Amino acid sequence: MGDDLYKLVVIGGGSIGKSCLVVRYLQGKFIQDYDPTIEENYRKMVLVDDKPSMLEILDTAGQEEYRTVRDKYLKQGEGFLLCFSITDRASFSEARKLFENLKVAKRTDKIPIVTVGNKSDLEDERLINQEEGEELASKYNSVYIETSAKTGANVQAAFEELVRKVRKWKESKNSPNPQQENKTQKQEQPKKKKKCSLL
Repeated sequence: MGDDLYKLVVIGGGSIGKSCLVVRYLQGKFIQDYDPTIEENYRKMVLVDDKPSMLEILDTAGQEEYRTVRDKYLKQGEGFLLCFSITDRASFSEARKLFENLKVAKRTDKIPIVTVGNKSDLEDERLINQEEGEELASKYNSVYIETSAKTGANVQAAFEELVRKVRKWKESKNSPNPQQENKTQKQEQPKKKKKCSLL
């Protein structure tokens, strides 16, 4: 499958609708009641810009007690939907912390991310304005999209934008880079037993 597989991880605080976003995207329905997620792993083949893409979507727990589980998937994921609720100031702060955790896990700040302000249907309860969301996203070289798992607004757009970002990241990673190749070769010379390298 190779480059056609996209490992996407949905991260954010608890009770902000992460599971609802995933189910809305994959199944086209809204779930009102659900148990707090420990972790859920979904696979689905979709077309994004007419290109077949196998998505592996991990819905992570927002609860602090599941942090070690979540951190493991921060390392494994290729693209991240960084979520908060526009009605919850604490979840906005949590999104900032999660990005810092992500940088540590990935050892880089060049990470395919789409920043999502969920619950856009609750405009009357809004605590985070659009400008704040856009400002947060710009710090992460991300785009900001406001979604509603309830109405389905922009849910597909958010996931497809993340697939595009991961695709672009994969292409840049696979493109020839003579300096990187030379550096890798020098690192590998003393280690004869090593059969493959991570570029």
